[in-house]
Amino acid sequence: MSVLPDLHLHYVQACQNLSQPENPFIARVLQEADKNEEISTKGFTLKLAGNNHLVPVPRVTDNDLGVLVSVLGQAAFVTGLDLAYNLLTDAGAKTMATFLQENSTLRYLNLMFNDIGTSGAELIAEALHSNQTLVHLRMTGNKIGNQGGMFFASMLIINSTLEKLDLGDCDVGLQCLVATATALTQNKSLKAINLNRPLLSSPQEETTVHIARMLRTNSSLVELHLGKHEMKTFGVERLCEALYQNSSLRYLDLSCNNIICDGVKFLGELLKRNQTLEILDLNANRIEDVGAMYLSEALTTWNRSLQALSIVSNNITGKGLLSLAQAVQSNMKLSHIYIWGNQFDISTCLAFSELIETGRLQLGCTDVIPYEVDGKVFLAELSHGLGKHRYWAPRCAAVAPGAANASLEILPVSEY
Repeated sequence: MSVLPDLHLHYVQACQNLSQPENPFIARVLQEADKNEEISTKGFTLKLAGNNHLVPVPRVTDNDLGVLVSVLGQAAFVTGLDLAYNLLTDAGAKTMATFLQENSTLRYLNLMFNDIGTSGAELIAEALHSNQTLVHLRMTGNKIGNQGGMFFASMLIINSTLEKLDLGDCDVGLQCLVATATALTQNKSLKAINLNRPLLSSPQEETTVHIARMLRTNSSLVELHLGKHEMKTFGVERLCEALYQNSSLRYLDLSCNNIICDGVKFLGELLKRNQTLEILDLNANRIEDVGAMYLSEALTTWNRSLQALSIVSNNITGKGLLSLAQAVQSNMKLSHIYIWGNQFDISTCLAFSELIETGRLQLGCTDVIPYEVDGKVFLAELSHGLGKHRYWAPRCAAVAPGAANASLEILPVSEY
């Protein structure tokens, strides 16, 4: 029988030694962890996120973190730490950076949507120069700015352990994106990176050109998020040209850009030849019926690798949606499709209703559900999508990862 870790007792003692008041949320979580007899052998993630949907919790501060890491230094079985949506600043980042330099067991660290700035980003990035354990880091929503992003780009040249890095919504800029793309031409370990919503002042799409050049030579990257890059037809063409030579990328996120049917024509041609890409997110663009037809042609006749497609809110009418329904019917590999936010007509409702009723399309793999009123079939929205759990995690494990967020299935991070 394994010896229980007694984390709560260590926490109480550390608070007394450091003259720091206890955080009741941390204390309660550690008490619950102490009751689990398997954690000392299996390892677990300590979830201290401050966005609890059910019970308001006192958020973790810089002082709380100082006490917590003193406890975690004695708990090698804690392999993941979720501190999202708390009140950590650059001072907390300094504490965490010191912990990362000394710790050799933590594999997952979630710091999303705290108040960490440029100097905090520098400290954490420098800690990862020597850390050889951390596999997954989320900095999402911390306003580290362009300079903070540059520190992480430099880190990627040195670090050979990190596999997933999330810098989405971090206010990074042109220089950071160029430096990151350059670093990824040398880095052989990173498998997934989120660069969503940079702050770009130029409409020339220089960043897309540099990322495309990187994709020509990078053979390790599996998942790439380029949402809100103001990408247009020129940028899509450059990416597609690069992906003809890339055989590793499986998840491409181009959501919330300025892609129209002309750009989707290049994506359609890519899908005819590329047999690696498994997930394509075109959510919130404007591909319209012509773009949907380009995708349908490739998926019906040529492509047999794509598993998930999101064309939510793309101004597609019944003609384009019907062609996509026919593509799903004929392409058995395409298992996930998300279509809400387009213009449904009777034929669209009937086509997707038939796909669902016959079992060809599972309810967990789409974002619509049919219902009938006065003998007519309509579609209602289901809260599903590729990015459903990008900013929050479910409180139970009842949701299948593939149905809720395909990236979790394509790059599993064990129990994290």
